[in-house]
Order: sequence, then structure tokens, then C-alpha cells
Amino acid sequence: MLRFCPLAVAFSALTAAAGCSTLFPGSSNSGAGLQPAPLTGCPSTPSQPTAPGGYYVNGNNVCTPSGQPHIFHGVDRPSLEWSQAGDHLSAADFQLMGTWKANLVRIALNQDFWLSGSQYYSANYATTVDAAVAWAEEAGMDVMLDLHWSDQGTLGSCNPSGNCQQNMADVNSITFWSEVAARYMNDGRILFELYNEPHDVTWSVWKSGGMGGGFMVAGMQQLYKAVRDTGANNLVVIGGLDFAYDLSGVPGNRIDGYNILYATHPYNNSAEKNPKGWDSHFGFLTATDPVLVTEFGDSSTCDPTYTQELIAYADKFHAGWTAWAWYVGGCGFPSIIGDWSGTPTMTGAAVKAALQGYGEPAVDGRRDSGTSSATDGGSQTDAATDGGSPATDAGESADAGRDASSGQ
Repeated sequence: MLRFCPLAVAFSALTAAAGCSTLFPGSSNSGAGLQPAPLTGCPSTPSQPTAPGGYYVNGNNVCTPSGQPHIFHGVDRPSLEWSQAGDHLSAADFQLMGTWKANLVRIALNQDFWLSGSQYYSANYATTVDAAVAWAEEAGMDVMLDLHWSDQGTLGSCNPSGNCQQNMADVNSITFWSEVAARYMNDGRILFELYNEPHDVTWSVWKSGGMGGGFMVAGMQQLYKAVRDTGANNLVVIGGLDFAYDLSGVPGNRIDGYNILYATHPYNNSAEKNPKGWDSHFGFLTATDPVLVTEFGDSSTCDPTYTQELIAYADKFHAGWTAWAWYVGGCGFPSIIGDWSGTPTMTGAAVKAALQGYGEPAVDGRRDSGTSSATDGGSQTDAATDGGSPATDAGESADAGRDASSGQ
């Protein structure tokens, strides 16, 4: 039986949490397989710049402003990648996430909704994102902004009724991150995930850019530079290859910079993504870097076993996670809620139990809208909750997006 171990913020408690599960290969109880490395710990004063009120990275630790280790646990909130207004976004929706004790929500975005000059640009989109950020922070959660959909460098070519998950980011993604980072640089509780699920490019192209997938790819180093060139020192999250699952090439293609976490997306859709593959694809990297599992799940069944095993493995290796997805789309999506009242699915029940077991809210707990330089999102409530008109398209687009997002 799975036992979820609460993770305290103290270094000693984090270390003690390593042996809390026997459900995955290499359990500390079995003495076999990869074992977790010691956590680096946190100096009281960071050596690198930090965003106002935000976190910093030291070795394989994320650290709070007061110098305490911190692990992110939360949920993914899709819909702003396929709908300019989002689907069922509201303050109440984020409050429900908060009742599960999530300390982070990952919000998926579309660069063709954000960038002026795109035929799908919406003047209200940025303020809708502002509102979502404010609602999340009011509910006590930090926010990860994820570039989920892009356009292969042809601005306005991402038709939201289809699927715009590309092999990798493009030149327009550089502009996107320049604008997004500048908008949120004064809120250190906002993280930037540079690209959702890179795939079918080389590690060299992944890092430095070049031709891939039939278009000119913007590499992770270029996207990182776009963020830092604005003066933003927020945490940056970087996914690997094979739809972000594989981090094995990171040691030889490390992104130069600071305040960097690496992301992985394990889905139970291929043999290499079963628990036996986790050590070599992402578990090993927890020895040197903070790792976030920013998506995971099993779209083949409603059974929560894969999710339970993944959470237990993440706990053992001090990896954070956000569960896909806080969206009503059924087991095949896969969804962790069955309705917009927040009723958990079978998988969602496992996620909720884990979140409520950690007892580790976002630092300072419930907050106001933070120190963001973004326009006050309060007046955007109507725009952000108006999911009625895009809901029809959302049903079709969500399924297409999930297929791509899980590498199916």
C-alpha cells in the first residue's frame, strides 16, 4: 500500500523522506537501483540574482528567500493554449485547487494568442493571464507559465481548433519570452517553463537552435537568454527531449545560467516510460539539479497505479511535480477532476491525497496578487471566465493537445 510522506521544508526532514515508498524500482527498502543523492542545502544568502520575493537554485535544491529548501507540488491547468479566454477559468476554480493544498499551478499558454501581429492575437489575452496569476496567488499557489503551443516561426499559423504542439520553439518564441518575462519579472513567485514538450530534434539543436522539424528552431539557451535579457531572475524550467521525458542528454548539453530546473513528462504510453526507465531518463539528474515532473499520467486507463508510483518515486528523489490535468476531459485526457466542482477522478484522488499529505504550501501561504508588474487582473474576471463560446472547440482541441502532449 502506498504511503505518502509529508515533506517538510527543513533539510533534515527532506532527507528523511527518501525511504517512504516501496512501489517503484530501486526502493531504498530493496537496496537495489539508483539511490537519492544528498540535498545540497540552502545558503542564507544566494550567490546569484533573484526575482523579488522569489526562489533561487543552489545545487539540487530550490531555496526560499529565507534560505529553506522548497519542493513544488501542484497541478496543471490547461485551456489557455487553445482558448483565448480559457475554459472555466475563475477565482473559484483556483480556490478549489488550493483546497487540495497544491503549492504550484502550471498554466499552459499559446504564443499566437499573446503576440500582436498574429491573426489569433487577442488584446485581452495578457490581462486574462494576469487574472489567472492573481487568482492562483490569492489561493496560495505559485504559478508556472508554460509555453505550450507555438507556430514553427510563422506568426499566426497556430490554428487553435487544431493542435500546435511543435517539435520545439521558434524565433517567435524568443519574442514571446521577452514580453512575458518583462511583464512578470517583478513577481518571483512566477516560474517560466520555456517549452512544453521538445521532441525529434538533436540535443545540439535543443540547446543551441538550428534546423529541426522543417523549421528554424530556437534553442533552450536562446530562450533562456531572452528571459534574462529583460532583467528577469525568475526560476526557469527546461524540459528535455522525447516529449520532455528524456533528460539523459542534459549533462552534455547543460544550459548555461542560474536558477534553472529541469522538467520531465513521464506518461504510461511506451515501454521506456515505465518505472524501470525512470532512473536513466530523469532520476539520475536529481543528484545535481532540481527536477520537476511538470506532466505525468496514464491515458490508457482510469487506474491510478502509474500516478501513485510516479509520486512515490518523485518523493524519494526530492523531485517536485504538477499533475496533468485540472480539466474535465475524462480518463483519456487524462483528467484529475471529474467535474468543475473539483470532484477527483480515481487518479485525482491519489493526487489529492498526496498534495494534502505534504503540508507545504507556497511560502507565506495565502497571498494577495503579489508584486507582479502586470496589470491588475481583477477587472478581467468576465473575460477570463467566459469559456462558453470556445468550449465547443475546446473539447476537440483538448483531445488533440493531450495526444501531442503525452507523445502519443
